[in-house]
Amino acid sequence: MPIRPEHRFFYPIDWPQLSVVIRFGRAKGRCEACKRPHGRIVYHLGDGRWWDGEARAWRDGRGKVIRLSLGVDDVLAGVRRTRVVLATAHRDHDPSNNANANLAAFCQRCHMIHDRPEHRQRRWLTLFRRKALGDLFRGPYSRHRAEITC
Repeated sequence: MPIRPEHRFFYPIDWPQLSVVIRFGRAKGRCEACKRPHGRIVYHLGDGRWWDGEARAWRDGRGKVIRLSLGVDDVLAGVRRTRVVLATAHRDHDPSNNANANLAAFCQRCHMIHDRPEHRQRRWLTLFRRKALGDLFRGPYSRHRAEITC
């Protein structure tokens, strides 16, 4: 995931090299949460289940081999394709803590799931800040004004 400009100074100068070591050295090019391979197109069902072509098996969102129930799971109707891209994530969400145990190689799906609480907090803060600026410079919100500005 791209680094936000306001957080760039928390990361070390050698972050790109450190990220490569975590993603391809330690994790061997696979997501450490669900085992999806970097750079490959995987077929998935949108709920975490995906087809592992190398193992010729379906895996769940944690990378465990599963069996689909024929007749119950309509697999072909819900199959999607996604190119997997690995990124290095901070387990404790602190970009200044670059200890080996704190870093993880996650695919985009697992990274978004891992960062969900952080994203919710940032979204709330952004909306709160936006509303506060509106109150400060344009006065209190009215129903008519909210319809016009949206």
